[in-house]
Amino acid sequence: MPRKGLRPRDRRGLPVPDHKYRSVLISRFVNKMNFQGKKNAALRVMYDALDIVKDKTKEEALGVFTRAIENVRPLLEVKARRVGGATYQVPIEVQEPRSSTLAMRWLISATRSKTGKPSAQCLADEILLAAKKEGAAFKKREDTHKMAEANQAFAHYRW
Repeated sequence: MPRKGLRPRDRRGLPVPDHKYRSVLISRFVNKMNFQGKKNAALRVMYDALDIVKDKTKEEALGVFTRAIENVRPLLEVKARRVGGATYQVPIEVQEPRSSTLAMRWLISATRSKTGKPSAQCLADEILLAAKKEGAAFKKREDTHKMAEANQAFAHYRW
């Protein structure tokens, strides 16, 4: 058991949803975006970004964010398998929790790679691009899928 106690979860073991949108997805995203233990700063950046998304699209921000995550989620990835002294990149299907985690990670890294604007503005831009199937995070997904398709010949090494 960790010294700081267990993570806050509800009775069924699910992560606690955020207080503004009541979304577990946003709560998970904020926890991933958390930097040096400054969760309130991450929450402020996320809520500001969602407000910007709402102003730009005139849609519900949570719906646009969910669509962005769904568009960036990978279906396939490659894993290195060592067979007989050779290492093969074997394509495998990605389970749902891992795929959404990868999508969040890619969105955050694409946001952090942008400079010159406030974090909330960069995050809002990346969410909007991902919702339209564009941007760096969506390109990362497409590159992952291309790599998996290119290594389809090694699919029989899957186990």
